Parts: sequence; C-alpha cells; structure tokens
Amino acid sequence: MRLLTVVSFCFFVGFCAPASAQVKLLPQQDRWTIQPDGSINWKLDKRLPHTDHIEMSGEKVSMWVEYGVDSVGKSTINRTIVFPTFRMLPDGTRTHISYSFTDNDLPRFYINNRLLKTNLAKSGKSGDLSYKITDITQKSVMTVNAESGTPVLAHIQRKFYPSVNEPMAFEKFVFTNVTDKDVTFAMEYLRKEIRTDSVRSKGKQHSIVTGTVGAGSKVVAPGKSVTFTVYYMATDNPSQSLNIKPEAEETARMKRVAGLMDRLQLVTPDKILNTTFDFAKIRATESIYKTKGGYMHGPGGLAYYAAIWANDQAEYVNPFFAFLGDKVGNQSAMNAYRWFAKYMNPDYKPIPSSIVAEGDAVWKGAGDRGDQAMIAYGASRYALTYGNIDSAKVLWPLIEWCLEYSHRKLNADGVVNSDADELENRFPAGKANLSTNSLYYDALRSAALLGRLLNKPASQTTTYTKQADDLKANMEKYFGANVEGFDTYKYYETNTTLRAWICMPLTVGIFDRKKGTIDALFSPRLWTADGLATEAGKITFWDRSTLYALRGVFAAGETEKAMDFLKYYSQRRLLGEHVPYAVEAYPEGNQRHLSAESGLYCRIYTEGLFGMRPTGFNAFDCTPRLPKDWKEMALNKINAFGGEFDLSIQRAGSNQLKVTVNQAGKKIKTYLIKDGATCKVVL
Repeated sequence: MRLLTVVSFCFFVGFCAPASAQVKLLPQQDRWTIQPDGSINWKLDKRLPHTDHIEMSGEKVSMWVEYGVDSVGKSTINRTIVFPTFRMLPDGTRTHISYSFTDNDLPRFYINNRLLKTNLAKSGKSGDLSYKITDITQKSVMTVNAESGTPVLAHIQRKFYPSVNEPMAFEKFVFTNVTDKDVTFAMEYLRKEIRTDSVRSKGKQHSIVTGTVGAGSKVVAPGKSVTFTVYYMATDNPSQSLNIKPEAEETARMKRVAGLMDRLQLVTPDKILNTTFDFAKIRATESIYKTKGGYMHGPGGLAYYAAIWANDQAEYVNPFFAFLGDKVGNQSAMNAYRWFAKYMNPDYKPIPSSIVAEGDAVWKGAGDRGDQAMIAYGASRYALTYGNIDSAKVLWPLIEWCLEYSHRKLNADGVVNSDADELENRFPAGKANLSTNSLYYDALRSAALLGRLLNKPASQTTTYTKQADDLKANMEKYFGANVEGFDTYKYYETNTTLRAWICMPLTVGIFDRKKGTIDALFSPRLWTADGLATEAGKITFWDRSTLYALRGVFAAGETEKAMDFLKYYSQRRLLGEHVPYAVEAYPEGNQRHLSAESGLYCRIYTEGLFGMRPTGFNAFDCTPRLPKDWKEMALNKINAFGGEFDLSIQRAGSNQLKVTVNQAGKKIKTYLIKDGATCKVVL
C-alpha cells in the first residue's frame, strides 16, 4: 500500500523557524466526518487515489483490512486474518497462523445473471456489472457502501467484523433492490480448506476454512434486500459440522463495543476529542486474546498476539484498564502481572521483556530494557487505581522484587543502568536512560503509598520515599542539561540531540525543567506533522512518546498549549488520512494500529486533563486542567478506586473550579479549588 509519509519540518511550520520558536499548527483537511451515531464516514470525492488499513479483534481472531480506491474510482480490498491461538513450531513471537485473502478469493456474485466485478483484478466481459464504492463507515464494524449498474440496480453494503469469542471473521454482503422491478441476486457456494504442515503444527494440524452462508440465488422485490456471508475460520476439527450464525456474531460484536461505550465516558465541548476517546477505548480493549495461558492483551499489527510485553501491557495499557472497569481488561491486566511474577528469581536476573506463544516461550533479545521499572510502575499504579486490596496483595511481591532489582542497578551516579530502553537499540540509550529512571521514580512513589495501605513495615515505605527523593536529585544531576539551546534533559549521559522521551519527567510529577522541556517538545526540532520525532532531525516517530508528552504537558499545567496539540493530533488520527486510532510508528510498521497506544491516548484524559493520581484504594489526588474556553467537562462511569463514579469539573468564577463527584446517582463530594490546585478525593 502507499506509504503514509510525513511532511517536512519546514513545510509544516511554513518556514524554517529558529529552534526556540513553537511550531505553527496549520489547518488540516479532513477526509472523514463524524456521524450522529458516533461513527466516522468517508464519502468518496475527487481526492483519489487513497488507501488505508484498519485492524479489528476478538478473543480468538484479528481481522486486518486494507482498502483502497484508485484514481478512476475502482476499489481493492485485502484482508489478513490472524488466529493467535493456532500456532506453529518452534515457539516464537510470530508463530501464530495468518492468511491473506483478496477479492479474487471471494465467490462470484451475480445480479440478474450478470457478473458483478468487485475489484480491479477480476476479468470482466462487456456485459458484466461495475462495482462502485460510495462511502465507508468505521466504528467497531467496517461498512463499505457501493452501488452497481447503470442505471443503478442495487445498493450493496459490505460489513467486515471479527467474532467476539470464536476463531472466525466475517464479510457480510447485503444487496438491496433499488429498482421498481424484481431483481435476482446470487452468490456462488464456496468452501475452501487449507491445512498447515502437520510436522510444524503445534498441538494438531490446523485448518483454515473459507466458506459461504446463504449461497444461491433469490428473487428480490423492489426495496427489499438479501444477505450473503463469507466467513474465514480456523479449526483443528474440519470435519465437525458447523453452525455459523453471522447475524448473531455481528450482534455480539456490537454489544461488546456498546458495553465499552457505556464505561468511562468523556464529555467535553469538543466532539472530535470525545469521539477519538471512544474509538481509543475500542482498540485498547478489543485486542485481548483468550489463550491457554489466560487472557493476554496483545498489540496486534499482524505481529504481536497471544503474548505480553513489559512496556505495552504492564506499563501502557494496564493502568488504563484500572479506570475503565472492563472485566476482560482487568483479567488480562492481572494475568499479565502474574506471568511476569513467575520469572522472579533470587539472583535478580532480569524478567524477560516479553512472554510469548501463550506463555510457552519468552523473548529477551534486547536484554534489560528497563523492564523491571516498567512493571513496577504499571503494577503499582494499577493496584492503587483498581482499588482491590486482594489484587494489591497479589501484586505486591512483584512490585517489591522489581524495585529491588532496579535499586541494585544504580550506578555510581545514583541512577539506574539498563541495557536499552523500550526502543530496543533502534536509537541509542546509553548505559542509563531518562525513561527507565522516570518510571523507577514513579514506581517508588506509588509503592510507598501502596505499602502503607497493605500495612508493610514503616521502615520499608520510608525507604522507598527516600529512594525516590534521592533518585530525583540524582536524575537532575545526571540528565539535566542544556540541549540544543533548551534547558531540558539529555536522554543519556553523552546525548547531545533532543529526544522525544525528555517528556517523561513531566508524566511523573517532576516539573523542575518544565519550561525548557515543553518548549523543546513543541519546537520545530521535535514536533512534526505526525507528533514528536523520536530524535531531532529524523523522520522516525513513535506515537507512544507523543501520547506521553501530551499527558505530561497537561500535568505540568500548560493546559492551553497541550490542548492545541491534543486537538491537532486527535483530528489527524480520527479524521485524516490514516484512521481511526493512535498508531505505533513510522517508517517501521507503516503506522499499524498497535492497541496499547490507544490506552495511552485515554490516559491523556484520566491522568492529564482530569489530573487523577491514585493515592489509596478509594482515594486520589485530582488536579483538573479545564481549558479556558470550556465551562465544564466530565468523565462519567469511571470504574476505579473500588466503585463506579462520575467526575465533573465546572468553572466557578474567574479563578476557581468546582469539582463534583457523584456515586450511584448521588452527589457525594463537592470541592471548590483554585484553578491549577489539587483536591484530595476520598470515595
């Protein structure tokens, strides 16, 4: 597919500005529009050609769809179906099975006995019918609307969606007669089976079956419709009779997504922010696979399934699940931490970066990436936010072990050494990096709070507090520097070029260098059309650093500046050229929609805009950042701190905010604070 490139720095700002200047956010041209039901729609116009891709997942399958329309309006759709729990040998990260299907792999369709040409590759005769896409809609189900015939004989709606809990994905065709006469529609019968190599197949030989539901022909009256379905499935028992119910599967998919929409509802005056948040909840939560090793949240992207990582799961998305309250999400979070805990050892050898193949293998190819700091950071925040003392007790030994591991890695300058960072040597990280140390610092702070709640010895929690204070001072000495004219941080000891991860201290409450850091982040040296460049002067970007930075800038109190860039980023990701989710990276992965990044997007709001910092099982500090042109904002149906509640922020005068907490429909707490101040909320 066409690469999704970024524009150059100079073009983006309109001129080559001095390094100290903030970039100018130029207006963006939307390709998609938000619909009344919360979906987004692309109505085809003259801006062609265009291609894009999206991933949709269930507990046993992931469906990746690439779609495009060329300059004369002809379309192609390719789909790759991944089956995370059907695996090959030897065990590894990418040993799941997956197969790709083009429109040429579909059965043939006929309208009044004339062949429907569904894509460019199909050979056609003069009497064949054309297929022209009119618009595409996205929200949990991808819907492609088209028409055929001159004059038009039929409206054709195609829906793509995964099963919620079966190793199966569907492509449904609904043909509607738009004439004033009867029309005959037909789909050929198809059943095709592929069997994997029995020697390399794990467990049993696997079969991938493509088939049809509702094949045959039907005479359809004017205004009426007929439905045909193609399914893609994996099975170890191909001879078993099948009872495939596409309509029920679609209903289940819609119900699953509706359940997510009913939780953690963002209400602001900005429709784009609200809708991007809703979409982020889908991608962050759908990508959880039911494996023999329990529920495992996986990044996806045609590469990462039935496995967990110390960054994507333990650090990024699990703390989000503690706010969302989704049962499967919380099960996957606890399961991830339990799996990492299995690798604790008395010699303090590092926990593997990733546990793969449903738990049957590990990956540790980059050595210690600071994984223990990632795990301790995520697990301690999760335990406090989730608000369940029994879960916290389960997580405490892992947190304790990871903190001790990191403490043993302190160098002579009092900061933590690691072999790499989460970018796994794609970019230099030195012997000690700012990201690992920021995570370790925050983990110490959270562990001190958690230890007191669990009645751990006062000496232990006091030690954690002192270690955090010492680390903060040592980080300033070791990393604090003037880099490229900005009083910010060098990412590692000999670093002389601005790096995106200088945002990390802001996300953990270290604001000593906030002005220089924020100026650097939003300067032409780092900010690109697609967010933060990983390193100044390079085109490479990873959304995760942009998402951390936006959260950190809100936390630092630069609300208006953060909001400008959040609005820009959200509009680009939701309504621009590659939609509708946060992405992983570019050029690597071609901006695939890895799922944990969507969790990081939601955390911009929970921890940044609403400033929620867990302090107890039923308590949190709230430092809201209400934009100056908003009268109010709310997060409703938050499922955290042991219960469900609504949190609303309203302007109360020129320099005051009213913070209201409602629980079970009752107003239980109201706080009047100065704008920028913190209130301590106890449920």
